[in-house]
Amino acid sequence: MLKLAVFDCDGTLVDSQFAINACMADAFTSVGYPKPDIADVRKVVGLPLVQAIEMIANDSAAPAEEMAKAYSQSWGDMRAEGRLEEPLYDGINAVLDDLVAAEWILGVATGKSMRGLKATLDHHDLHHHFQTLQTADKARGKPDPQMLEFALAETGAKTSETVMIGDTTYDIEMAKAAGITAIGVSWGYHAPEDLKTAGASFIVDSAGELGTLLNSKEGIFS
Repeated sequence: MLKLAVFDCDGTLVDSQFAINACMADAFTSVGYPKPDIADVRKVVGLPLVQAIEMIANDSAAPAEEMAKAYSQSWGDMRAEGRLEEPLYDGINAVLDDLVAAEWILGVATGKSMRGLKATLDHHDLHHHFQTLQTADKARGKPDPQMLEFALAETGAKTSETVMIGDTTYDIEMAKAAGITAIGVSWGYHAPEDLKTAGASFIVDSAGELGTLLNSKEGIFS
């Protein structure tokens, strides 16, 4: 039996809120819009960038494509200048090591671009952990299940052998649409009660708790 664990990135593996807020502010001010409220930005983390901008702007006249380019330029500038802050959440490195040792196949499904995801994984020396990487520029964005469908096809895992781990309702909705068990993490950008309402089968409060759940004797697939 294969065991596939697919992780979201922003808000699950890394805390990128500072960088997301800063780049979103640049995206809006670049076209003369006021900086968005942080609370509004948190609500759309995980969605494809253009869709996220459209939701925040709530204005059909907003040049979302142009704003997305400004966001990406700001992100690239921050990375090039060494100002990009995407620290790993506590315990993530250890739990990934433990899952690999327990013969889990690991993947990522994220609203980031492939270029951005690979840069993040390389920065934290995590790339070798993951056998499948799915991004919003290579598949339809969350909550559409296509990224998970691609991960299943790439690894040969079945829906009954797969879990999706994320911090937003979009992660949970994507998992449910794909027929996959969803695990919500409480340390990210959406409230645990919202994750539960969206259909999360489990909520964990730490990376250690996640590892214990996935490697428990009973197992989440039993």
